[in-house]
Amino acid sequence: MTTLAWLFVVASLTSPETTISVTTPMVPPGWALAERAYLDKSVEAVEEHAAKYLDERGYLRCVERWGGNDGPDDAMEVFHNWPLLHALGADDRVLHLYKKAWEGHLKQYTEARAPGIPMAEDGMYYREFITAFDWEHTGEGLQAFYHYGLSRPNDRRYLARMRRFAGFYMNEDPEALNYDPKHKLIRSLHNGSRGPKLTAATQQDWGGLPVEGDPNRLARYDTASNIRGDHSLNLCACTLAMTAYMLTGETKYRHWILEYATAWRDRILENGGNIPTNIGLDGTIGGEWDGKWYGGTFGWNFYPQSHGRNYYIRGPKIAFGECIQLTGDFGYTEPLRQQIENLYKASKIIDGVRHFPNKYGDDGWYGYTTSSRREVQKAIYLFTMDPHDARRLGDDGWLSFLAGRDSGYPLRALQAEFEVMRKRIEEMRVDPTTEETRASDWAQGYNPINCGTLVNLMLGGGDPGKSGNVLQSRVRYFDLKRRRAGLPLDVAALIDRIESDSISLTLVNTSPQHARTVIVQMGAYAEHHCQTVTVENATSTAVDATHFTVELAPGTGARMRVTMKRFVHQPTLSFPWDRGWMVRDS
Repeated sequence: MTTLAWLFVVASLTSPETTISVTTPMVPPGWALAERAYLDKSVEAVEEHAAKYLDERGYLRCVERWGGNDGPDDAMEVFHNWPLLHALGADDRVLHLYKKAWEGHLKQYTEARAPGIPMAEDGMYYREFITAFDWEHTGEGLQAFYHYGLSRPNDRRYLARMRRFAGFYMNEDPEALNYDPKHKLIRSLHNGSRGPKLTAATQQDWGGLPVEGDPNRLARYDTASNIRGDHSLNLCACTLAMTAYMLTGETKYRHWILEYATAWRDRILENGGNIPTNIGLDGTIGGEWDGKWYGGTFGWNFYPQSHGRNYYIRGPKIAFGECIQLTGDFGYTEPLRQQIENLYKASKIIDGVRHFPNKYGDDGWYGYTTSSRREVQKAIYLFTMDPHDARRLGDDGWLSFLAGRDSGYPLRALQAEFEVMRKRIEEMRVDPTTEETRASDWAQGYNPINCGTLVNLMLGGGDPGKSGNVLQSRVRYFDLKRRRAGLPLDVAALIDRIESDSISLTLVNTSPQHARTVIVQMGAYAEHHCQTVTVENATSTAVDATHFTVELAPGTGARMRVTMKRFVHQPTLSFPWDRGWMVRDS
């Protein structure tokens, strides 16, 4: 978008805010009561989980270890979706407990040592960040930290940390020169606050110190020594710069993301749509693996077994999605689309079921599984809204509901989430492990919270998961009275239709006594622009802004069609009432 166009958009945002008053009575539908109950009851579940697995300092009650089997990232992966739950509307106690866990784990793993492992013998964290490890784990450990910005974008400590962490990958810290700007690559699979590890990785660098009673703990890393050069998994690091950009508006972060991710996009397209899993330090595809694009630790031919770890698509899915949020260019889906098509071309029917290759070696495709990478296909479709991209997703429950084929889906999906919560609490209460024997990832299995269904139904977005992604959705909500992110008390929201340029949204005030006011923002980060809002059986209201306000009288509700232009603003984490609407470089 040109600067002139940006000036036009800025001018339009200075117009008076649009407020829509809803006075039509609505008996709360079952889905609305279930949604509110989940947001409200989940808080007690979170409190019970934290009381069991966190001590008074916020330290996770576990044995601190280094490595991919059971390492620092697992401590915060336990709580990966708690800040997101708060940003949807759960009580402030959820965010307080996340902060307790976050601050506690920083101290816990800065103090933790693994003698004899260079990157961990003086502390597993340095400057509050992992010293050097792979982004399968680093991204998972940061997911909760990213979502915290949805609720507290003005937290000065948070901003300072995000600047520092992003700076590790922009060569702003002389101790962490992870990035090669000439070849546009991250220089090692192991990277972090102490910079890239360019020497061979030992089994203990990967798996940590031996554990009594687990003689095979390190065996899976016996062929993982070569970590030199870039790996597509490193694209997960883009979320650091993305979050820093949305907090500050400083274009250096945007420029770095687009430079690095675009270089990877071009490599993938050059490679026929197959995502390379090694880029040599000289910038060539497969440069550290005899020119083999499928080489690399955690790559296409890592381990001969079909189940061997192959993280070729996680980073591209995250980074290319962020590029679309920054540019509105759906061309960033093309590398993902071509990779999916290549997998389908190589697929085969085994016992009547289609299987897809998970591995590639000197003799071609192998390691067939039933995974068609549906989460990637769904992400592509939610960006493009091209029916062609959804042609293989016909049995998806949420998309079937959006297509009008299953009106009962929202209530059933929320009821299923309640059952997950019940089972996990039940199992947690009889968990026999002790602090002296418990692995850091153990408590993940008892996290009572799932947010994927809420994000689908409330926001019209895909589940961000726990790999280190930002939120991508059609709307987000703010409570004007309490000056916080999330739905106000008693309010429920459901998106039942999504089109390229519109959504159908129902808002319900389940309280028969109290009026509620909700701000509806276009996009997770105000990247979309609202044109009109049409309440059923009423005239259309022009909005021409990134958000509008809805006043709900007691016991009322309304279904409304919201038209929008997508990806026309630069994304921001600032709240609607805090924005200065400054012109930013495009």
